[in-house]
Amino acid sequence: MKTLRVGLLGCGQVGSGFFSLLTAKKRFFETEIGVSFELAGVAVRSRKKKRPVRIPPSLFTEAESLVRDPSVDVVVELIGGTIEAKSLVLDALRQGKHVVTANKALLAEHGDEVFELAHQMNRAVCFEASVGGGIPVIKALREGLVGNQIDAIHSIINGTSNYILTAMSEKKIDFKQALSEAQAKGYAEADPTLDIEGIDAAHKLAVLARFAFGGRVHFPDIYCEGISRIRGEDIAFAEEFGYRIKLLAIAKLGADGLEARVQPALLPEKHILANVNRSFNAVMLHGDEVGDVLFYGRGAGARPTASAVISDLVDIAKQPGRFSATTAPMRAIRKNLVIKSISSIQSRYYLRFHVVDRPGVLAKIAQVLGGHKISISDVIQKERSAGSIVPLILLTHHAHEKNVRQAITRIDRLNGVRGKSQVLRIEGDA
Repeated sequence: MKTLRVGLLGCGQVGSGFFSLLTAKKRFFETEIGVSFELAGVAVRSRKKKRPVRIPPSLFTEAESLVRDPSVDVVVELIGGTIEAKSLVLDALRQGKHVVTANKALLAEHGDEVFELAHQMNRAVCFEASVGGGIPVIKALREGLVGNQIDAIHSIINGTSNYILTAMSEKKIDFKQALSEAQAKGYAEADPTLDIEGIDAAHKLAVLARFAFGGRVHFPDIYCEGISRIRGEDIAFAEEFGYRIKLLAIAKLGADGLEARVQPALLPEKHILANVNRSFNAVMLHGDEVGDVLFYGRGAGARPTASAVISDLVDIAKQPGRFSATTAPMRAIRKNLVIKSISSIQSRYYLRFHVVDRPGVLAKIAQVLGGHKISISDVIQKERSAGSIVPLILLTHHAHEKNVRQAITRIDRLNGVRGKSQVLRIEGDA
């Protein structure tokens, strides 16, 4: 039986879930998988903090001591953040330890350095839990889909934002109400910025894109737009047109470079991703041989994430001497992927204006759009009250992003248009 001594860094929600799973199923892992996991120590910032699990005081130790303990085979990093985590992960690799991490921010922003050192030291860096919680999408890219050239990713990989948008749609409430509900139920942090502004999803997309397309992804080049400007009226008007609004993380590989963007977008209501609701995640990959493949499940939470961490530990235990299979392929370290500017893409668009209800305003807007080679496919303007401010909703045919941005800048300055216009892209149409 293979024995693996594990050092745990961090014991918050995910760390506690991992500790519980490792303890509760120890006999199962030994009899069914043939691996004995021994917990060598637990490093936390505060030993007095109340936790969901009771950790024997004898297991507590300092992070640096645990990383450098010669008896430790694998360091499991679950502290989050980038500064301290990066230092500890690099030190663990230098000490000859394998590393398992759920830290998407670390890999998105410092993955090159981490994977390069892992390769030099012939040690594994495994990170199934960094994207999609318990959904085995990294393993699928690394193993099950290895015979495919992946050319597109469409994904919902932030449960907080998905919960908020679902609540806005199902309960007909505004963004602030939905956010408060998400916070009350533990789906959103007290400071939800990373989730609602798309940063968390962008971190995950950077990790996915690296291994789907085989190359370095410069995280700051990923276009990132969150859901904080989505209004209840946008949800309602989109549904009237037959669409639902989702925060999508999208990457498409073409001859002229890689599209990589996180954005709220309209999806046809029958699209499979349009029906991923509440805190669930889904990743749709398109391969040249297999076509579309969908991975769906809980994208966060202590137990699903702990499940992914265990799968990485089993990989390490089962593959001695084959660590290049569990760390990054070298093509994903040394080849640079050029990310296209958002202004270069083409899409259909949902445009929402608040206008003074008087003759000629729609004509002026249409004239500006036409002057920028943007044609209108659908219009909604229901409320009629002369002189009042009413919403005007337009859907466009395919247009260049650069042209749309220029047109919107001009339209927002028109006499009769009030406030900042809403611009959302439409995905999934034939």
